[in-house]
Amino acid sequence: MPYFVLIYHVGENYIERRTPFRQEHLRLARKSYERGEMVMGGAFADPADKGLLIFRGADRGVAEKFAKNDPYVLNGLVATWEVRPWTVVIGGAE
Repeated sequence: MPYFVLIYHVGENYIERRTPFRQEHLRLARKSYERGEMVMGGAFADPADKGLLIFRGADRGVAEKFAKNDPYVLNGLVATWEVRPWTVVIGGAE
């Protein structure tokens, strides 16, 4: 099954602004992980300007659906996002 990377480009003061939405964001992420869709996810540090979430699914729709329902996106913390197919060369499940 193919992999897809969801890249979040976050806006200014993202760290300070995320608090009211963080629990719901993490709940959605955990549910996606439990369903086997999200493989892993996290945020870049120094600077904290992007997030990276890796999904596995039949098509890019699994990552797009997550983004479209994420409170970080819905509440403007994420300035832009993109989904890219990702070819795993080393590691990962066969």
